[in-house]
Amino acid sequence: MEIPEIRRRHDSYNFSNLAKHEAKEGCYSDINSLLETCPKEKLDEFRKNLIGFKQLFSRMVDDDEPHLNWNSISPPPKELIKTYEEVMLKSSTDVKKLLDKLVVVKLNGGLGTSMGCTGPKSVITVRNEFTFLDMQVQQIEFLNKKYGSNIPLVLMNSFNTHEDTKNLLRKYIHVNVNLHCFQQSQYPRIYKESLRIVTKSISSGEVGSWYPPGHGDMYQAFYNSGLLEQFIAEGKEYVFVSNIDNLGATVDISILNYLLTLPMEERCDFVMEVTDKTRADVKGGTLIEVEKKLRLLEIAQVPKEHSFLIRQFHICFRIFNTNNLWIRLEAIKQAVEENTLHLELILNHKQLDNGEKIIQIETAIGAAIKCFNKAIGVNVPRSRFLPVKTCSDLLLITSNLYHMNNGTLTMNPKRNFLTTPLVQLGERFQKVKEYLNRFETIPDIIELDHLTVAGDVTFGRNVTLKGTVIIIANHGERIDIPSGAVLENKIVSGNLRILNH
Repeated sequence: MEIPEIRRRHDSYNFSNLAKHEAKEGCYSDINSLLETCPKEKLDEFRKNLIGFKQLFSRMVDDDEPHLNWNSISPPPKELIKTYEEVMLKSSTDVKKLLDKLVVVKLNGGLGTSMGCTGPKSVITVRNEFTFLDMQVQQIEFLNKKYGSNIPLVLMNSFNTHEDTKNLLRKYIHVNVNLHCFQQSQYPRIYKESLRIVTKSISSGEVGSWYPPGHGDMYQAFYNSGLLEQFIAEGKEYVFVSNIDNLGATVDISILNYLLTLPMEERCDFVMEVTDKTRADVKGGTLIEVEKKLRLLEIAQVPKEHSFLIRQFHICFRIFNTNNLWIRLEAIKQAVEENTLHLELILNHKQLDNGEKIIQIETAIGAAIKCFNKAIGVNVPRSRFLPVKTCSDLLLITSNLYHMNNGTLTMNPKRNFLTTPLVQLGERFQKVKEYLNRFETIPDIIELDHLTVAGDVTFGRNVTLKGTVIIIANHGERIDIPSGAVLENKIVSGNLRILNH
């Protein structure tokens, strides 16, 4: 039965009191029924999951969160956004002492399906036969060996990646890194119209009826795992959290030193790394100031009637969130125990195979910046943001644009520009297998500024691309770029084979 009198607002629901009551009653009834189907050995785990889901569902229905006064939004003041020069290490220090206070957490919940791969995205080969996970382990092992430190590497998995990841960790048994992993929450999807839970049974294993509720779940899941308490007991003070597919998110000793050398009463609870926007950055939230506190604002949160803010996003708000975060462990513990983490809800709309429209209620980890009293941003170099979301990104990472040493990528000094090229590969390059089949070797792109490729295009060996190169094969036609070709400021279209002059 549909809930009556639901009026859709911007990414939220507006309910009458009767509808609120009926929606909650239906949800709570579904939760109780689900728990009755749960195997005894999983009862505690799912009870915690469903309590968390119930809280998000109730917040969605009540919609009693204070709404932004859109006209009062302003860019953050300079004192809340530190420049990288302000935090850079100015003198020698005891690096081992710093690193022994650190925990590294990588967000490892994603699958590689968008790039045509199965299993955890972290096992995709990205450079010199090394996977994302291999590179992360190499980075931490190098630091532990060089400084004699003990930095643990922790993976937050989703139920989609947890078992596969646990099995993969066996290959690192002999490395000098303490590896841990924990599973984030598992919430039931709900139907968009009726707001009733899709699945009827926990024990049935209906994977498509469940979802991981976004990386904002990290705080509660980290706490529930027992690892947060363990690391605090071991004397750890800060956790560095980042996406596992951001190959620029390495441990930054300067930022860590800045945090740990502040007087105790001035210690930052939450630090978000931001970086300057470029023309390629159409996504990614920005930091704003509201009532003298930092908040993360995503462009999708802006209602259409305030479209002027979208223009301001690109004019006034020149920084964006890298999702590289430094958070004080004790502050996480306090926020979870005092239940002060009220992150903005993200209603993620999906469609089941049978056509039914469903909702996933999610949260984002960076949105917690408003929940911590001592929060700042640090404007870091662009090199700390190297995400690999598509095969266009993969082309950059695997090219001669970068060198790799101990799992860390650095820009080739022969590159004369501070920014990376803008690369847009078409549909035929979306899946990793097909992408690899279209390049005999990855082209030389040291002097490339912009590359667009569309249609049936292949590249031979030792191709060089410079300046702006656009290659478009029309429907039913094919373009083969021969080995040794040099394309500089070229537009190629039709059904051609380019000769090297």
